[in-house]
Amino acid sequence: MPQLNPNPWFTIMLLTWFTFSLLIQPKLLSFIPTNNPTDKTTTTKPTPWTWPWT
Repeated sequence: MPQLNPNPWFTIMLLTWFTFSLLIQPKLLSFIPTNNPTDKTTTTKPTPWTWPWT
């Protein structure tokens, strides 16, 4: 069963992760997001639930 031989696949996986980590990820992280997150402040205080039997 050649698919269980980890010799070529482990090297390919490592090269792929190094490529992603060193080349692609910094390029993606350098993009400026178009919608900056804003702080969501709650100005209204929720009213407590009024139970009909109390």
